[in-house]
Amino acid sequence: MRCRPVLFAFLFSQGLWAATLHRGLGPEPDSLDIHQAQGLSAINLLREIREGLTSYDAAGNIVPGVAASWQVLDKGKTYRFELRDNARWSNGDAVTAHDFIRGWHRALSPATLARTASLLTPVVNAGEVMVGKVKATAIGIQALSVSTLEIKLTMATPWFPEILAHPVSFPLHADAIEQPNQAPVNGAFVVDKMTMHALIRLRKNPHFHAAGSVALDGIDYLPIEDPHAELSRYRAGELDMTETIPAGRHDWLQTYLGDELRISPYIGSFWLGLNLGREPFADNNNLRRALSLAIDRSVIARLVVGAGELPAWSIVPPGIDGYSAREFAGSELDSEARLLTAKELYLKAGYSEDKPLRTELRYNTSSQHRKIALAVSSMWRQVLGVQTQLLNEEWKVFVNSRRQGVVTQVFRGGWIADYADPASFLDLFRSDNELNTTFYKDKTFDLLMDQAAAMDGAARLAQLQRAEVHLMQDMPVIPLYFYVSRHLLKPTVSGYQPNIRDIHLSRYMGVKSTKP
Repeated sequence: MRCRPVLFAFLFSQGLWAATLHRGLGPEPDSLDIHQAQGLSAINLLREIREGLTSYDAAGNIVPGVAASWQVLDKGKTYRFELRDNARWSNGDAVTAHDFIRGWHRALSPATLARTASLLTPVVNAGEVMVGKVKATAIGIQALSVSTLEIKLTMATPWFPEILAHPVSFPLHADAIEQPNQAPVNGAFVVDKMTMHALIRLRKNPHFHAAGSVALDGIDYLPIEDPHAELSRYRAGELDMTETIPAGRHDWLQTYLGDELRISPYIGSFWLGLNLGREPFADNNNLRRALSLAIDRSVIARLVVGAGELPAWSIVPPGIDGYSAREFAGSELDSEARLLTAKELYLKAGYSEDKPLRTELRYNTSSQHRKIALAVSSMWRQVLGVQTQLLNEEWKVFVNSRRQGVVTQVFRGGWIADYADPASFLDLFRSDNELNTTFYKDKTFDLLMDQAAAMDGAARLAQLQRAEVHLMQDMPVIPLYFYVSRHLLKPTVSGYQPNIRDIHLSRYMGVKSTKP
């Protein structure tokens, strides 16, 4: 539960709370520019140092952020926000409606190439601005006053408040145009120190509108790509909370660390992406299906990852209200029939024992990703005779390789939902989506998604399901499992609440001192 400021003040006065929370971050963040960041570690950091119109509470629910309140008008197509009168940048300047307009103009500018700008496409003219058809001033966002912001959508978008809690929609201080790395921020914390691959130190922002309820003086985020190394540092007392746990260590951790292990449902999917923009996967659906059927997902989920993950045959994970998860072609077959079908499709694709597929499987540096890659390549070799070269790359290099699609063939992929809706996953495969790293381009899929966007309620969800069925028939990705969130948490940490979004803002946490 979130403690009251008075209680925090008492605890500090009694010396019961340490000033700094030590957290694992995962890979080095790809960027702290709100319009360039796309990795989870970067998004998590940006939510610590910045805030949008909306934010998240400790339980992962949408709550007011910079906006004190809002109205939903015009049958869900207009949002009118009243900003807090005490919303401030870290230099003391007031956060205004114009700061949001400045940020959105930059996010949607074709020159910016914002990685997640497509999240803003429900806004009037946002898509046209992104491709340079109209000027940024044409988008459906305007300041009715310094503290009143109105946003117009092309259609009702129930998840829109969640988009407003994503960094791409955050405000931008005027100084950020000239000095993006030195400009003020408006979150609960500010960056105090950054040491590449070692430390990102945040300190409390005294100008944050809810600074009085923030227990911590600061956070030390440690970028650690290897979960085994993160576990070692946790056990050595260097971390209060990990970003994840190593593959295959769930049972051991449950036995020896007990309540410190926190496993919870999570709206995320893990898959292998296939580059349909080049050989050998372009125009070879039989090959893509053969590779999918040759993988035993239950082994991957239970033995390789081993932390409660669910085997996946689809893109959209279970747990989204109103959306019926489906099992797709091949999932209904028993093991023997599945492998036999895989071999038949492999032959139809033009490959055989005498003419094996030779391909590359690329992943970002991580012991868990390496184990998954090894398991998949072993299954492909045993079932089909595929010869797979494993290639690991540091996160930023990997992201760039995946985005350009020049060298990638098979690559580690997946998605954590930006909002709890099937479209958060399916939109990734639109022909014009910047994040479509499979280079899947299909007019029927795009049309189904467009039609769904014009619907609402149950009809919309049914149409999205048709789009997912079509997508999985084309198979630009091979789903492997659905995520769970998994952390180790010291008993001295308070304020942590499990939630399906796995968003845990440090502003709600505290750390009890163990010093005498």
